[in-house]
This record gives sequence, structure tokens and C-alpha cells, in this order.
Amino acid sequence: MPDQPVPGDRDSRRTELPLLPSHNTARSALTCRYRCGNACSHEAPNRTLNTYFGDVVARAMSRRGMLKGATVLAMATGAAGFTTASAAAAPAAADSARHGGHGRPPRGLDFTPVAPNTADAVTVPEGYAQQVVIRWGDPVLPGAPRFDARRQSARAQAMQFGYNCDYMALLDAPRGRGHQLLVVNHEYTDEEIMFYGYDPANPTREQVETAWAAHGLTVLVVRADRRSGRMWPVGDALNRRITATTPFRLTGPAAGGELLRTVADPTGTFVLGTLNNCGGGITPWGTVLSGEENFNQYFANAAAATDPVAQQRLARYGLPKGASPRKWERFDDRFDIAKDPNEPNRHGWIVEIDPSDPHSVPRKRTALGRFKHEAAEPRLTRDGRVALYMGDDERFDYLYKYVSKHAYRKGSSPSARAHNMRLLDEGTLYVARFTGDSPAAEIDGTGKLPEDGSFDGGGEWIPLASGTTSHVPGMTAEEVYVFTRLAADKVGATKMDRPEDVEPHPVTGRVYVALTNNKDRGATGKAGPDEANPRKGNKHGHILELEERRSDAASLTFGWRLVLVCGDPADPSTYFAGYDKSRVSPISCPDNIAFDEHGNLWLATDGNALGSNDGLFAVPLKGSERGHVKQFLTVPVGAETCGPIITEDRILIAAQHPGELDGATTENPASNWPDGPGSIPRPSVVTVWKEKGRDR
Repeated sequence: MPDQPVPGDRDSRRTELPLLPSHNTARSALTCRYRCGNACSHEAPNRTLNTYFGDVVARAMSRRGMLKGATVLAMATGAAGFTTASAAAAPAAADSARHGGHGRPPRGLDFTPVAPNTADAVTVPEGYAQQVVIRWGDPVLPGAPRFDARRQSARAQAMQFGYNCDYMALLDAPRGRGHQLLVVNHEYTDEEIMFYGYDPANPTREQVETAWAAHGLTVLVVRADRRSGRMWPVGDALNRRITATTPFRLTGPAAGGELLRTVADPTGTFVLGTLNNCGGGITPWGTVLSGEENFNQYFANAAAATDPVAQQRLARYGLPKGASPRKWERFDDRFDIAKDPNEPNRHGWIVEIDPSDPHSVPRKRTALGRFKHEAAEPRLTRDGRVALYMGDDERFDYLYKYVSKHAYRKGSSPSARAHNMRLLDEGTLYVARFTGDSPAAEIDGTGKLPEDGSFDGGGEWIPLASGTTSHVPGMTAEEVYVFTRLAADKVGATKMDRPEDVEPHPVTGRVYVALTNNKDRGATGKAGPDEANPRKGNKHGHILELEERRSDAASLTFGWRLVLVCGDPADPSTYFAGYDKSRVSPISCPDNIAFDEHGNLWLATDGNALGSNDGLFAVPLKGSERGHVKQFLTVPVGAETCGPIITEDRILIAAQHPGELDGATTENPASNWPDGPGSIPRPSVVTVWKEKGRDR
């Protein structure tokens, strides 16, 4: 795809997104500052030297004697019983032998792809309509004032829709036909394009407290029009705002432990607020899970820690040594590590909220481990227990799974409810180790497929802790849960290229992992390419498909393969499941994952490194069209596509951080979406539907 502006660009003032060498993607420096505290311009926190396991296997066995992925793993690790070919091997072979179908589009995907563009708008296919459901600052609670950017206050914001909408969940509401519950994460704030007269070096208390109120989650009753895809908010007693100051309860095996106690909370069981909420999931019992991601950036003065163990722990989580970017520590001591060293340990968890009870206390589930959480989508094991898949969104960090000790109970009785609300407190936490089935020499970092025509292999889930029992030598169970990254380092987990959203397929049970990118893969002194992460300087990311033994989520072994290796289809390093690359849409930096009712995979992107706006893409996973990536929409200038929900009637997306380009301010906005000329950009939820008929 050309690097020049796309002809017909509706905003001729805009220059292309800068490809800054100090940044992990084509994101602006402004996004990097406020979203993750410039994480990608710093050294990756994972500095361990654990060897990629496939290298050991490849050196130990000749090419002729090698068996397919999971067999190699079984021979090398003694994984009992898993001695058949990789679960992914047969479909992978079909991938490599295929050149793309030319028949009728799969059900749900009958649309003309949107061309890459840099328009300051949500651009949808011909024949589709769209509507903004709710914007930053729109009323949520009774008494909320109308949004006024020049008079925004903490009191108003606490009653209004928060900033930077991300993951979304849609559930049935108890109000009857046409009403649903929409739960939305608010990942982070960008004060420079939120507040008039903002001085990054000297924020005011009102600005800081308004930002606290703009974080967290919104629970909103919405009404859907069945004759179209329109949707609008409804005033309701279930509507709720959860913010950076909402009380949360810590639960699970680490709750109450010494590492979670503070001066304000000597019990170690209650914490104020949730921060940087990104991916999430819906439980079988109707609650919503939300992952705290880049929580580290909100804290300051890690250099105050003098104990070497404390220094190691803080460094592994990327805590700033000096002042924080937002300077919150000036207004609340809990953000100052020098004054409250354990407060950062109380963030970085999976949060569970009950949207059906506006008075319930949200919970932080310590049994699920502490890291930069992306995703928490459950799947039931064959015996009815809950398996939860989670990514740690950092260069060279890991993929995790949790399996509950007890089985899920169906029904809505109080006893079943109470039982299910404990399932995420008792279980085993695992981390993944991947093994390739090709010799190391065939994985040269260029993206060239190995001789067998597929990036694939096997792997195992390594236990870290079960309840109060640690499986990691030298670490207590509490330490494993609070410093999960260090525990995974010790057991030799596989370093991945930023594992973001992780979603099990609702029918097949295969698990799909979005690996967004990793500019440091193969750099001097860094981990080199491996079969699960096969490109050096990986700018565009890839999609991994994982199938557990016997398709049981309780299995400790799995087969895997790469379905997509993203980027410009003209680039030889890209791969689209063997599909004809001349017919696919360019795609870069996959982030969020969703499935439609027909089993198609939908991908939202973040940080498109191909010079166009981010978007939403669809790709079939079976049949002759497998790998046929089609772009469904693009989001406005500077924005990221988040939280896709795909239903029979509509597609919902969250357009996050529109106008977040270098040099942009509230006085000089880089985008006027969604309100038009003379306005500042406002992150918003958008619904899209086909104007005639329901078949996409």
C-alpha cells in the first residue's frame, strides 16, 4: 500500500501518522504518552534470557526425525498422552495448499470492503448506515448536566459517559423486549485534548479529579430499534459509573496479604478505583470482566525503593522512577510510591462487576494474576469448570490461562449465584510455553514460511499457583499472584509479540490470540524470531490459533498455528492462511477480537503502520474463503477501533482517542469528530447496520 496520502482524503490539513523510531507502532507520541506512559520508548521490562523452547528441540532432533508440533513437545517434556499430530496440523496443511476461493461470500460477510483512507469520519461500506450511540460527556446518571467542554468538572464527569471507550459488553436487561445493558470500559484520559488551557507540567486539582472520574466503566441501559440498527441510551436505575475512586473489594488467595496492605487499608482487602481498563469478557453467570492494563504509568517515584528485591519488582512492571506523566501524586499520596509503596500492587488485576446490581461492590480477582491485562473471555471445560484466557500486553510478555477448581452451576437461584461468584477465587493459574515444529534455521526472521508451509507447533500450560500453593520455586503463592510476571519468567514461558485480546471461538473452542506488534523482536540483545513470533522488527502483528487437546479447555497441552501474518499483502512476509493475497485488505496491528453468529472472526486494529486510519476487519475461518480479510470500516483521524460487538442486527464499535495526533490541543484539535466543525473530538460508541435486509 502506498505511503502517500490516500486520494480523496476529506481532511487535507492532515499529514500522515508519523512513524517515530522511538515508538512501538505508528501511534502518535501523544497517544504513547497518555495511553501507556511511553512504554514502547523505554526498555521492555522483560529482560530475562529464557531460551525459546523450540530452539532446544530443533537442536536435539533431525528434520527427518521430527514429528509435528505437539508430538515434539510430548517427547521433549514428557507431556503424557499427547503423541498425535498437532491439532492445528491438518488445517495448516490445507492453508498452505490453497490459493483463495472465488465463490459466494460466506454468510455475514457480503459487503464491499472499505478502502484504506485518512478521513475524519467513521467510513462504512456502501449500503450501511451508522449512528453515534453515546459520546464522552453525555449524561448517564440522573441530574447529569449537558456536556460543556469549557466548564467540565469532576462532579459532572462522574455522572457522564467516561473518556476513551474501549471494551464493550452487551447483555440482556431485565426491562423486557428491546432493552439491553451496555457495559463500556474507559481506558485512559488525554488531558491535552480534553481540557482548555491544560498545562502538562502543572495540572489543576479540578482537572485531575475530572480525569479520575473519566476513567473506569459505564453501565448503561440502551434501547434497540429492531427495524434498523439504531440504539439510544435510556434513563434507568441500572445505569452506573465506576471511576478511579469507586471502592473495590480484593478477593482470592492474595487478598489481605502483606503485599496488598497500605496505610489507608491495613486489611489489604479494599482499594479505591480501577485504572486503564482495556479488554474484558462476559461470564456464564452474567457478570462482566475488565482487565487493568497500563496501570503502572499512574504512579511516581519508584526510585525511592532502595531494597534490591523491591527495585526488581517495580522495574519488571515498568513503574516510573520519577514523576508520573499526569502528576496525580501531587493530589493523592497513594500514587506516590515513596509514600505508599504497596499501592501499585493493588492495580493490574481482572475486575468483575455485576451490571444487574448497581449497588454491588466490584471485585478485583487476585487468583487471575497481576500484569497488564488484555482480555478475560471465559470458556467452560468438559466437566463444567471455567477457563479464562488472558494476554499481557507488553513486548516479550506472556499468554496466561486460569482454570477454576469448581464447576459452574446453571440457574439464577441465590445459592447458584453465590457459588458462581466464587469461581474466580479458587483455581490454578498457568502460563504458556510454545514450541515450533520446524528447525530453527528455517525461521530466519523474514516471515518466509518454513518447508512444511506453515508456522505451527505445540505447547503446554505451565502451572504457577493453585490457591495458597505455589508451583514456582523460590516464590510464595502470594508473590506469584502479585508479581506474576516474575513467576512466569522463572518457569521459562515463551516471550510473545504483545499478546492483546484472547478469545475462544464460541463453537469450535479454538482460542485466537491477537499479537499486535513488537519492534524489538530480533534487535541486538533481544529475543530473536521463533516460530510463534517469526518476524524481526514485527511492525504489523499476527493472529495465532490455538487448539487444546481433545478441545478441552482443561487440557495442559495444545497445538497452534498462525492464521494471519499481517501487513501489506504485497509484502512477502505476510500470510493470509494461504488465501490469494491479491484479494485481501491490508491489515496492521490487530488488537481486539470478536466473532459473529456465523463463526467469522472480526479484528479491530490499533496503531496501523500502513499510513491509513485504523479499522474493523472480518475474516472467515473455514472453507475456501478462509483467510480472506475484508475491511468493514475505518475510524476517524487519530482514532483506534475498540470493543467490537457483532450481532445479527448491528455492529457496535468504540472509536477511541479521535484526534490524538502530535501537536493537537483542545484549542487546536486535529479532529472534529463526531460533532463537526468548531468542536473538539469526543470518543464515542457507534452502531452500524445494513439499510436493507439483515444478511451481511
